[in-house]
Amino acid sequence: MRYLSMLLLALPAAAQTVTAIPDTVVRAQRLDAARNDISPSLGASTTTLDRRTIESLPQGPNASINALLFQTPGAAVDSFGEVHLRGEHRGLQYRLNGITLPEGVAGFGSFLDARAIERLSVLTGALPAQFGYRTGGVVDLTLRSAAQGQSGGAAAGTQSSGAAAGESGRVSLYGGSRGLINPSFDHARTVGPWDFFVTGSYLRSNQGIENPTRTRSPIHNNTEQYRGLAYISRALDDRTRLSFITGSSWNRFQIPNSAGQVTEFTAFGVSDFDSRLLRARQNEQNYFNVLALQSSLGALDVQVAAFHRTSVTRFTPDPVGDLLFNGIASQVQRRSDALGLQGDAVYRLNERHTLRFGASVTGDRTRALNRSTVLPLDAVGEALDSPFRIEDRTSRTGFTYGLYAQDEWRIAERLTLNLGLRFDYLDAYVRTGQVSPRANLVWLPFDGTRVSLGYARYFTPPAQDLITPGRLALFDGTTAAAFNTRSDPVRPERSHYFNLGLQQRITREISVGVNGYYKDARDLTDLGQFGRAIVFTPFNYARARVFGVEFTAAYRGPRFDAYANLALSRAAGREIRSGQFNFEQGELDYIARKYVRLDHDQLITASAGVIYRPWDGARASGTMLAGTGLRRGFANSERQAPYSTFNIGFAQDFEGPDRARWTARVDVINLLDRVVQLRDGSGIGVGAPQFLARRGIYGGLSRAF
Repeated sequence: MRYLSMLLLALPAAAQTVTAIPDTVVRAQRLDAARNDISPSLGASTTTLDRRTIESLPQGPNASINALLFQTPGAAVDSFGEVHLRGEHRGLQYRLNGITLPEGVAGFGSFLDARAIERLSVLTGALPAQFGYRTGGVVDLTLRSAAQGQSGGAAAGTQSSGAAAGESGRVSLYGGSRGLINPSFDHARTVGPWDFFVTGSYLRSNQGIENPTRTRSPIHNNTEQYRGLAYISRALDDRTRLSFITGSSWNRFQIPNSAGQVTEFTAFGVSDFDSRLLRARQNEQNYFNVLALQSSLGALDVQVAAFHRTSVTRFTPDPVGDLLFNGIASQVQRRSDALGLQGDAVYRLNERHTLRFGASVTGDRTRALNRSTVLPLDAVGEALDSPFRIEDRTSRTGFTYGLYAQDEWRIAERLTLNLGLRFDYLDAYVRTGQVSPRANLVWLPFDGTRVSLGYARYFTPPAQDLITPGRLALFDGTTAAAFNTRSDPVRPERSHYFNLGLQQRITREISVGVNGYYKDARDLTDLGQFGRAIVFTPFNYARARVFGVEFTAAYRGPRFDAYANLALSRAAGREIRSGQFNFEQGELDYIARKYVRLDHDQLITASAGVIYRPWDGARASGTMLAGTGLRRGFANSERQAPYSTFNIGFAQDFEGPDRARWTARVDVINLLDRVVQLRDGSGIGVGAPQFLARRGIYGGLSRAF
């Protein structure tokens, strides 16, 4: 990485401007449009960030996917980079080029960089029938490609950010506060019927996850992250395309420490330990591959895809320190290997009816290993200095099956009804299924006005890789004994979802909108961090309700863009119905009697941003994120303090001495250096305190080639 600056200077000059769009690009555009028509939003609430917007926001292409999601309506920020849309806990589904990506063991690191994305769309609300399982929100990602870069649409967005027309790649170096170093590259090329795009990045920082204290410099919080992605497609003929996507990420995190902690136990003859010297760490690996065949046959468009994902998370404790402070030092390993097939099709029956149908099957092999060092208890419950190890292994192969069909019925020129039916079956820790009707009515009463009304029945199985039904009896009589012995199995969540939306385009540049939603759920799935390892465990609330309203406004002009989002949300549940051993009996009794706020519930969330292009090649931007605070205290009965943070950025394109197009940028994150405490370690399933990063100043330089 030290010679990256020399590499920048050694690259050839920028490519010549493309003056004509090749036939291969026209063909790719036509197939892209057909692919998008297979899975449209059809009445769901949709927010889209195009390449021009992504490049212009603070941090630009160096931002994480989650940082972009925080600027969408109703997105609440949580610890470990978690995003909560509309009061949902990790209910997001990611799709790459229209293909659902199987879930992996969730951790801190992102599996994808913003620099790989041509367009990001977020779908929420009453989703059409093709979207199943993770229905809290669909993050639909369109990858960049050389064909898009030469088509004019993508190039325009890229050109405004510093690339000449026909740009085929870029290398960059970005870094700044807390030791951040983030070199990256991307390259796109079209060769005959082949279309290639590849990107890679390395990131090193002294703050990998949220600091457990309010200090500017965290203790023992370094991270290293490697990411790479390649997209290859080949047009077999004018109507058929074969595509392959492969990606990987490798992330290493130190678990941050808090000074001044007091030990509670004695082990290995040691009773005094400096908490600043704890050496816990976590490694994460993710690999995914997608092979897709798309064909356009007149009135019928079809896409069939096979996919694979391997995800591994390893937590390694401090073997002595964790035992002294927590009474247990657990080495935790989770691995998930998923394989699946997905097929989607659209058939244009006539001018009034468009039929869509599809099927999917996913097999997931999950393995969990816990090697725990604990202390025995004597007859009166005092810990003895006689550490011993307990090993607990579990494994499971599970399958999910899905079928759907729907009809987009254009009742009149300005009125469309989309009716769908979905069937899902889960064969894993439990065997169950559900038939789920979906309906969306879209009315366009006037030019620029859109009214949508939707209903969806949802079936949401818990993530299999997070379910690890260990043997509780192994820990009886030790410092790691469970609060109780009740451990009912985690069940799929079943819910009724209603959505009503109004969007109004006031002028060509100005648009506003409002969306209201209500969700009534049985066995609502929530997640908690129970223990030292930053690995989450699912559990169910027997009954739950989530409701809210979102307001949006946007202005998009030739030199100035602005947007603002305001969301009010309430999420509450009653009676813990699974994984009860993680909770103290008093808390279980309290939650059984009344509805309690979910730990990720935030009453008010707001975000806003501006982008200004004062002259050619220049982009100044600012974003804001604010909230009334997440829940805390016994049974989530209290909340954290309100917060607000502001980010600014400026980027300038220029022609370098080598006559290539360069871009320099500077960003300030948390401009006002606000101390924002997301968590204080209390609440249902909350493991440790977390603070957002203090002010950071970053800069970058990139070169197009």
